Amino acid sequence: MKLDIDTQSKTPIYKQLVHKVEHAIKAGHLSPGDQLPSMNELADDENISRETVKKAYSILVKNGIVTPKQGKGFYVNDPDLNNTPKVLVIFDKLSVYKQLTFNTLNEALSGKADITVLTHNQSVELLEYFLDSHLDEFDYYVISPHFPQDDATQQKALKLISRVPNRKLIMLDHWLKDLPGNYGAVYQDFDNDVYEGLRQGFDRIEQAGCIKVLTLPESLYGASIRHGIERFASDYRIKTEFYTRTPETINPGDVFLVLNSQLDWGLAELARRIEEHGLQTGIDVFVISYNDFALNEVVLGGLTTISADFAQMGALAARMIQSGNLSKIHCDFRMNRRHTF
Repeated sequence: MKLDIDTQSKTPIYKQLVHKVEHAIKAGHLSPGDQLPSMNELADDENISRETVKKAYSILVKNGIVTPKQGKGFYVNDPDLNNTPKVLVIFDKLSVYKQLTFNTLNEALSGKADITVLTHNQSVELLEYFLDSHLDEFDYYVISPHFPQDDATQQKALKLISRVPNRKLIMLDHWLKDLPGNYGAVYQDFDNDVYEGLRQGFDRIEQAGCIKVLTLPESLYGASIRHGIERFASDYRIKTEFYTRTPETINPGDVFLVLNSQLDWGLAELARRIEEHGLQTGIDVFVISYNDFALNEVVLGGLTTISADFAQMGALAARMIQSGNLSKIHCDFRMNRRHTF
């Protein structure tokens, strides 16, 4: 089997071998059950190193394209017997929200796909390492492209993610709209989403005439979310005050929006301050938190949230993988009213 490797190409030789074997199978030049040349034979035929052939064969085995048989060699798999897609999920970090998304993704694909999960911790360097290591090994790459918002980092993230073929790429939770192509995306729209979430609570906010926002300046999408809040306030003539710490004075009728995580200092400090003033949450002072998960049903007797539907996010990504039809879908975002509002 002559594969005609181009040693002058910028594409690494091992990747060329993988692609050539895949093409030969698709073109019918290799059939299920056919034996591939031994590593030594192929290395000699193509005048390349045995280690290069070994690396290519290892990828073909990982991808389920060929099967090694002890003492006999490598054989082309029967696609009808090995058609389970391999999915690599690369989250930015693990959180209760990512766990909820993954649970629905995993449940929908249970027994229908092999799923591997990694986290890039909002580091483009770590994403680059993952793609360098695994770019030829999976059928789908589900990536949460959450990275610092400076231009240099965003451009590098775009360049890295563009290495994933469109037919294999699903962006999750955020959409880098500058990337062209017919890939998939299930995403939040932070600016417009917070606007819509607050609009759904306008009746209560209007009574207060003001919304007090607790936020952290280092939030990745803090600027976009703030812009959405300010647009809402302008359109509905609501006064808005932004704080990085809970204000000393809490007044009856105040409405607070807590943008940072529900269980950190922001919410706990606010709850203590409300109690110190002899006021009751949900009766005298009203609280909305950003992002929803199950524990919010009991926090402060029921914590009202504005949130993307993270369960839906995982389900929609799973549907794309099952159908092979990739598209861009804005995830539902809503206010979940409970006791605190």
